Amino acid sequence: MSTFTWNPDTGATMDREPRIRSAQFGDGYQQRALDGLNADLRTFSLSFSGRALAESQAIVTFLETVGGVTSFDYTHPGDTSRKYICKSWKRTDAAYNLQTVTATFQEVPL
Repeated sequence: MSTFTWNPDTGATMDREPRIRSAQFGDGYQQRALDGLNADLRTFSLSFSGRALAESQAIVTFLETVGGVTSFDYTHPGDTSRKYICKSWKRTDAAYNLQTVTATFQEVPL
């Protein structure tokens, strides 16, 4: 299993939207429950700004290698290690010899 080791910029966004099953009854009553054991997975929007060409290329090469299908370990600062996939990323020229990489990491069930 691969491990993503680069630290993102501060200000990363974490989204959570639990999967919920619900049943609506005729008297207006609604019953709700989490949909499965891993119903509340995290999604991180990460940015790696102003990185040297070699570092930004290493990040992109890692993401190309896992290719959106192979999970990898990632430890967000202040959190524990979890398994993620990355199906989208972008590299932008920021300045001379500096680039910015943005990526979306989606947690996968164990």
